[in-house]
Amino acid sequence: MYSDAHYPQTMTLLPAKSRFLGLSSALLMCMLSACATTQKPRESMESMQTHRLEDADSAEVRDLSQVSNEVIIRAISLVGTPYRYGGTQPETGFDCSGLIGFVFSEAAGLKLPRTTRELIDIDAKPVDRDDLQAGDLIYFNSRGGRVSHIGIYVGEGRFVHAPSTGGLVRIDKLNTPYWTKFYVGAKRVLM
Repeated sequence: MYSDAHYPQTMTLLPAKSRFLGLSSALLMCMLSACATTQKPRESMESMQTHRLEDADSAEVRDLSQVSNEVIIRAISLVGTPYRYGGTQPETGFDCSGLIGFVFSEAAGLKLPRTTRELIDIDAKPVDRDDLQAGDLIYFNSRGGRVSHIGIYVGEGRFVHAPSTGGLVRIDKLNTPYWTKFYVGAKRVLM
């Protein structure tokens, strides 16, 4: 711990508990003000590039890594939300594609297709498994035929997804035998 000598003179006049509360309050205010910033919602994947070009001269331009981080944070914040077939909101629960749509809309301002079948067909960059980056969409097929499941890669070999009826949104490791067996591919929508 630091002694009082490390704090500015005005801070040494306050008891330790008051200093902590003051610093905590200041930190909380900074965090809340950061959350209050707004950005224009994007209408669709097709308009994403257009909006980025339009925003290039404004103070609202966000670094791609910042958007990726916001996607990851939002996805992880939903861990524990109940699975609900057709669900698209945290209050009512999510299915896998509903989770994807909600996270990318809230965190990146992107409106993605609603179903997993539509999400596999989006015009986005295919990504090799060895080149996955946080925020990439990862696809699985556990039923034969077309893609049947989707998640958001969050880094370090892990992904967030809404797995199945009776389950909860959770984080799983991509390299487990089950997920390795059904892995189909990945796409990068944040470019």
